[in-house]
Amino acid sequence: MTDAVLDNETPPPETMKGRSLWDDARRRLMRNPAAVASLYVVAVLVLLAVFGPMLWVHPTDAIFRESVGIAPTLDNWHILGTDTEGRDMVARTLFGLRISLLVGFAATAVALTIGVAYGAIAGFIGGFLDEAMMRFVDVLYAIPFIFFVIVLMTVFQFDDPIMNLIFIFMAIGAVEWLTMSRIVRGQTISLRRKEFVEAARAAGARPMEIVFRHIVPNVLGPVVVFATLNIPVIILAESFLSFIGLGVQEPLASLGSLLARGKDQLQAPWMLITPAVTMLVTLLALNFLGDGLRDALDPKER
Repeated sequence: MTDAVLDNETPPPETMKGRSLWDDARRRLMRNPAAVASLYVVAVLVLLAVFGPMLWVHPTDAIFRESVGIAPTLDNWHILGTDTEGRDMVARTLFGLRISLLVGFAATAVALTIGVAYGAIAGFIGGFLDEAMMRFVDVLYAIPFIFFVIVLMTVFQFDDPIMNLIFIFMAIGAVEWLTMSRIVRGQTISLRRKEFVEAARAAGARPMEIVFRHIVPNVLGPVVVFATLNIPVIILAESFLSFIGLGVQEPLASLGSLLARGKDQLQAPWMLITPAVTMLVTLLALNFLGDGLRDALDPKER
Protein backbone atom coordinates (compact mmCIF):
# COMPACT_ATOMS: atom_id res chain seq x y z
CA MET A 1 0.00 0.00 0.00
CA THR A 2 2.80 2.34 0.88
CA ASP A 3 4.53 1.52 -2.40
CA ALA A 4 1.38 2.34 -4.34
CA VAL A 5 1.10 5.72 -2.64
CA LEU A 6 4.70 6.48 -3.37
CA ASP A 7 4.24 5.49 -7.01
CA ASN A 8 1.31 7.87 -7.38
CA GLU A 9 3.14 10.83 -5.91
CA THR A 10 3.90 13.64 -8.33
CA PRO A 11 7.62 13.83 -9.10
CA PRO A 12 9.35 16.97 -7.86
CA PRO A 13 9.53 19.77 -10.44
CA GLU A 14 12.79 20.11 -12.31
CA THR A 15 15.05 22.92 -11.27
CA MET A 16 14.75 25.79 -13.72
CA LYS A 17 18.01 26.72 -15.36
CA GLY A 18 18.86 30.39 -15.72
CA ARG A 19 20.03 31.94 -18.96
CA SER A 20 23.52 33.32 -19.22
CA LEU A 21 24.43 36.72 -20.62
CA TRP A 22 25.47 35.11 -23.90
CA ASP A 23 22.13 33.28 -24.18
CA ASP A 24 20.25 36.55 -23.69
CA ALA A 25 22.53 38.27 -26.20
CA ARG A 26 21.91 35.53 -28.77
CA ARG A 27 18.15 35.86 -28.31
CA ARG A 28 18.28 39.64 -28.75
CA LEU A 29 20.52 39.25 -31.79
CA MET A 30 18.11 36.78 -33.40
CA ARG A 31 15.30 39.34 -33.01
CA ASN A 32 17.25 41.87 -35.10
CA PRO A 33 16.43 41.13 -38.77
CA ALA A 34 19.23 43.29 -40.17
CA ALA A 35 21.84 41.67 -37.93
CA VAL A 36 20.62 38.15 -38.71
CA ALA A 37 20.64 38.82 -42.45
CA SER A 38 24.13 40.34 -42.15
CA LEU A 39 25.30 37.30 -40.19
CA TYR A 40 24.21 35.00 -43.02
CA VAL A 41 25.80 37.30 -45.62
CA VAL A 42 29.10 37.35 -43.71
CA ALA A 43 29.00 33.56 -43.39
CA VAL A 44 28.43 33.20 -47.15
CA LEU A 45 31.24 35.66 -47.92
CA VAL A 46 33.64 33.77 -45.66
CA LEU A 47 32.74 30.46 -47.32
CA LEU A 48 33.20 32.02 -50.76
CA ALA A 49 36.55 33.46 -49.73
CA VAL A 50 37.79 30.16 -48.29
CA PHE A 51 36.46 27.67 -50.83
CA GLY A 52 35.50 29.79 -53.85
CA PRO A 53 38.95 30.08 -55.48
CA MET A 54 39.39 26.31 -55.20
CA LEU A 55 35.93 25.38 -56.52
CA TRP A 56 35.56 27.88 -59.36
CA VAL A 57 36.08 26.52 -62.85
CA HIS A 58 38.98 28.88 -63.58
CA PRO A 59 42.16 29.11 -61.50
CA THR A 60 43.05 32.51 -60.09
CA ASP A 61 46.28 32.83 -62.07
CA ALA A 62 45.02 31.29 -65.35
CA ILE A 63 45.51 33.60 -68.35
CA PHE A 64 43.23 33.27 -71.36
CA ARG A 65 45.08 34.86 -74.28
CA GLU A 66 42.05 34.53 -76.56
CA SER A 67 39.76 36.27 -74.04
CA VAL A 68 41.58 39.43 -72.98
CA GLY A 69 39.39 42.17 -71.55
CA ILE A 70 36.08 40.67 -72.62
CA ALA A 71 32.75 41.76 -71.15
CA PRO A 72 30.68 39.42 -68.95
CA THR A 73 29.57 36.43 -70.99
CA LEU A 74 28.49 32.83 -70.54
CA ASP A 75 31.07 31.68 -73.08
CA ASN A 76 33.73 29.67 -71.29
CA TRP A 77 32.10 30.69 -67.97
CA HIS A 78 33.48 34.23 -67.89
CA ILE A 79 30.27 35.42 -66.26
CA LEU A 80 31.93 38.60 -64.91
CA GLY A 81 34.31 39.08 -67.80
CA THR A 82 38.10 39.06 -67.77
CA ASP A 83 40.71 41.68 -66.99
CA THR A 84 43.17 43.26 -69.42
CA GLU A 85 45.56 40.33 -68.94
CA GLY A 86 42.95 37.68 -69.66
CA ARG A 87 42.31 36.51 -66.10
CA ASP A 88 38.80 35.56 -65.04
CA MET A 89 37.18 38.26 -62.87
CA VAL A 90 35.17 35.82 -60.75
CA ALA A 91 38.34 33.98 -59.76
CA ARG A 92 40.20 37.24 -59.13
CA THR A 93 37.37 38.70 -57.05
CA LEU A 94 37.02 35.58 -54.92
CA PHE A 95 40.76 35.55 -54.30
CA GLY A 96 40.75 39.29 -53.56
CA LEU A 97 37.92 38.78 -51.08
CA ARG A 98 39.97 36.06 -49.38
CA ILE A 99 43.00 38.33 -49.00
CA SER A 100 40.94 41.30 -47.77
CA LEU A 101 39.11 39.22 -45.16
CA LEU A 102 42.39 37.59 -44.12
CA VAL A 103 43.98 40.98 -43.54
CA GLY A 104 40.88 42.19 -41.70
CA PHE A 105 40.67 39.22 -39.35
CA ALA A 106 44.44 38.87 -38.82
CA ALA A 107 45.04 42.58 -38.15
CA THR A 108 42.05 42.64 -35.78
CA ALA A 109 43.53 39.67 -33.89
CA VAL A 110 46.82 41.55 -33.55
CA ALA A 111 45.03 44.70 -32.38
CA LEU A 112 42.95 42.76 -29.84
CA THR A 113 45.95 40.90 -28.45
CA ILE A 114 47.88 44.12 -27.84
CA GLY A 115 44.95 46.30 -26.84
CA VAL A 116 43.29 43.89 -24.41
CA ALA A 117 46.54 43.03 -22.62
CA TYR A 118 47.70 46.66 -22.48
CA GLY A 119 44.38 48.09 -21.31
CA ALA A 120 43.70 45.36 -18.75
CA ILE A 121 47.15 45.69 -17.17
CA ALA A 122 46.95 49.49 -17.05
CA GLY A 123 43.45 49.50 -15.57
CA PHE A 124 44.19 46.84 -12.96
CA ILE A 125 47.49 48.26 -11.72
CA GLY A 126 46.34 51.89 -11.69
CA GLY A 127 48.32 54.71 -10.17
CA PHE A 128 51.37 56.24 -11.82
CA LEU A 129 51.96 53.31 -14.16
CA ASP A 130 48.39 53.55 -15.49
CA GLU A 131 48.80 57.28 -16.12
CA ALA A 132 52.12 56.77 -17.91
CA MET A 133 50.76 53.96 -20.09
CA MET A 134 47.67 55.95 -21.11
CA ARG A 135 49.68 59.11 -21.83
CA PHE A 136 51.73 56.97 -24.23
CA VAL A 137 48.47 55.99 -25.91
CA ASP A 138 47.49 59.67 -26.15
CA VAL A 139 50.78 60.46 -27.86
CA LEU A 140 50.21 57.71 -30.41
CA TYR A 141 46.67 58.98 -30.96
CA ALA A 142 48.13 62.30 -32.09
CA ILE A 143 49.80 60.57 -35.04
CA PRO A 144 47.45 59.85 -37.98
CA PHE A 145 47.44 56.07 -38.04
CA ILE A 146 47.23 55.71 -41.82
CA PHE A 147 50.23 58.05 -42.18
CA PHE A 148 52.15 55.88 -39.72
CA VAL A 149 51.26 52.74 -41.68
CA ILE A 150 52.30 54.39 -44.96
CA VAL A 151 55.68 55.25 -43.42
CA LEU A 152 56.12 51.66 -42.23
CA MET A 153 55.15 50.25 -45.62
CA THR A 154 57.56 52.64 -47.36
CA VAL A 155 60.52 51.92 -45.08
CA PHE A 156 60.03 48.15 -44.85
CA GLN A 157 59.46 46.60 -48.25
CA PHE A 158 59.71 42.90 -49.03
CA ASP A 159 60.18 41.23 -52.39
CA ASP A 160 58.23 38.20 -51.20
CA PRO A 161 54.46 38.91 -51.58
CA ILE A 162 53.64 36.63 -48.63
CA MET A 163 56.04 38.45 -46.31
CA ASN A 164 54.66 41.76 -47.52
CA LEU A 165 51.11 40.56 -46.76
CA ILE A 166 52.12 39.47 -43.24
CA PHE A 167 53.76 42.83 -42.62
CA ILE A 168 50.61 44.65 -43.80
CA PHE A 169 48.35 43.14 -41.17
CA MET A 170 51.07 43.38 -38.53
CA ALA A 171 51.54 47.09 -39.29
CA ILE A 172 47.80 47.85 -39.35
CA GLY A 173 47.15 45.82 -36.21
CA ALA A 174 50.03 47.56 -34.42
CA VAL A 175 48.26 50.93 -34.72
CA GLU A 176 44.63 49.80 -34.38
CA TRP A 177 44.94 48.64 -30.76
CA LEU A 178 44.73 52.11 -29.21
CA THR A 179 40.95 52.36 -28.99
CA MET A 180 40.70 48.81 -27.72
CA SER A 181 43.14 49.54 -24.91
CA ARG A 182 41.04 52.48 -23.73
CA ILE A 183 37.83 50.43 -23.80
CA VAL A 184 39.37 47.54 -21.85
CA ARG A 185 41.02 49.90 -19.35
CA GLY A 186 37.69 51.54 -18.54
CA GLN A 187 35.99 48.17 -18.12
CA THR A 188 38.85 46.90 -15.95
CA ILE A 189 38.69 49.91 -13.62
CA SER A 190 35.00 49.20 -13.04
CA LEU A 191 35.67 45.50 -12.35
CA ARG A 192 38.84 45.53 -10.24
CA ARG A 193 36.92 46.21 -6.98
CA LYS A 194 34.23 43.60 -7.62
CA GLU A 195 33.69 40.72 -5.21
CA PHE A 196 35.05 38.01 -7.51
CA VAL A 197 38.31 39.95 -7.92
CA GLU A 198 38.63 40.41 -4.16
CA ALA A 199 37.91 36.70 -3.67
CA ALA A 200 40.63 35.76 -6.17
CA ARG A 201 43.06 38.11 -4.44
CA ALA A 202 42.19 36.63 -1.05
CA ALA A 203 42.75 33.14 -2.46
CA GLY A 204 46.32 34.10 -3.27
CA ALA A 205 46.03 34.64 -7.04
CA ARG A 206 48.82 36.68 -8.55
CA PRO A 207 47.99 40.03 -10.23
CA MET A 208 48.54 38.82 -13.79
CA GLU A 209 46.51 35.70 -13.06
CA ILE A 210 43.64 37.87 -11.85
CA VAL A 211 43.89 40.04 -14.96
CA PHE A 212 43.85 37.27 -17.55
CA ARG A 213 41.74 34.63 -15.77
CA HIS A 214 39.11 36.78 -14.08
CA ILE A 215 38.95 40.27 -15.58
CA VAL A 216 39.61 39.71 -19.30
CA PRO A 217 36.81 37.08 -19.67
CA ASN A 218 34.38 39.63 -18.21
CA VAL A 219 35.19 42.29 -20.81
CA LEU A 220 34.67 40.04 -23.83
CA GLY A 221 31.35 41.72 -24.72
CA PRO A 222 32.87 45.10 -25.71
CA VAL A 223 35.84 43.26 -27.24
CA VAL A 224 33.60 41.21 -29.56
CA VAL A 225 31.69 44.33 -30.62
CA PHE A 226 34.89 46.26 -31.26
CA ALA A 227 36.37 43.39 -33.25
CA THR A 228 33.32 43.14 -35.51
CA LEU A 229 33.25 46.89 -36.15
CA ASN A 230 37.03 47.08 -36.57
CA ILE A 231 37.28 44.49 -39.35
CA PRO A 232 35.66 46.75 -42.01
CA VAL A 233 37.88 49.65 -40.88
CA ILE A 234 40.98 47.53 -41.43
CA ILE A 235 39.69 46.27 -44.78
CA LEU A 236 39.24 49.88 -45.88
CA ALA A 237 42.73 50.76 -44.64
CA GLU A 238 44.28 47.85 -46.55
CA SER A 239 42.26 48.77 -49.64
CA PHE A 240 43.56 52.32 -49.45
CA LEU A 241 47.15 51.09 -49.16
CA SER A 242 46.66 48.78 -52.13
CA PHE A 243 44.94 51.57 -54.04
CA ILE A 244 48.03 53.79 -53.75
CA GLY A 245 50.40 50.92 -54.51
CA LEU A 246 51.70 50.18 -50.99
CA GLY A 247 49.51 47.20 -50.20
CA VAL A 248 49.16 43.71 -51.60
CA GLN A 249 51.61 42.90 -54.38
CA GLU A 250 51.21 40.71 -57.45
CA PRO A 251 50.59 37.81 -57.91
CA LEU A 252 48.39 38.27 -54.84
CA ALA A 253 45.35 40.50 -55.09
CA SER A 254 42.93 42.15 -52.68
CA LEU A 255 39.73 44.04 -53.31
CA GLY A 256 41.70 47.26 -52.99
CA SER A 257 44.28 46.27 -55.60
CA LEU A 258 41.49 45.13 -57.94
CA LEU A 259 39.82 48.52 -57.53
CA ALA A 260 43.13 50.22 -58.28
CA ARG A 261 43.46 48.26 -61.52
CA GLY A 262 39.83 48.77 -62.44
CA LYS A 263 39.91 52.57 -62.15
CA ASP A 264 42.50 52.73 -64.92
CA GLN A 265 40.39 50.61 -67.29
CA LEU A 266 37.27 52.68 -67.88
CA GLN A 267 36.75 50.92 -71.20
CA ALA A 268 36.15 47.77 -69.12
CA PRO A 269 33.81 48.96 -66.32
CA TRP A 270 33.21 45.41 -65.06
CA MET A 271 36.78 45.42 -63.74
CA LEU A 272 35.79 48.23 -61.37
CA ILE A 273 32.16 47.35 -60.66
CA THR A 274 32.78 43.74 -59.60
CA PRO A 275 35.28 44.39 -56.75
CA ALA A 276 33.44 47.59 -55.78
CA VAL A 277 30.11 45.79 -55.29
CA THR A 278 31.85 42.95 -53.43
CA MET A 279 33.54 45.40 -51.06
CA LEU A 280 30.30 47.34 -50.56
CA VAL A 281 28.36 44.21 -49.60
CA THR A 282 31.17 43.04 -47.30
CA LEU A 283 31.49 46.33 -45.45
CA LEU A 284 27.74 46.83 -45.07
CA ALA A 285 27.25 43.28 -43.75
CA LEU A 286 30.08 43.61 -41.22
CA ASN A 287 28.85 47.01 -40.02
CA PHE A 288 25.24 45.85 -39.62
CA LEU A 289 26.45 42.75 -37.78
CA GLY A 290 28.61 44.87 -35.49
CA ASP A 291 25.70 47.20 -34.71
CA GLY A 292 23.49 44.20 -33.97
CA LEU A 293 26.08 42.70 -31.62
CA ARG A 294 26.46 46.02 -29.84
CA ASP A 295 22.71 46.22 -29.23
CA ALA A 296 22.51 42.57 -28.20
CA LEU A 297 25.38 42.70 -25.71
CA ASP A 298 24.41 46.10 -24.30
CA PRO A 299 20.65 46.58 -24.66
CA LYS A 300 20.81 49.92 -22.80
CA GLU A 301 22.53 51.37 -25.88
CA ARG A 302 19.39 50.80 -27.96
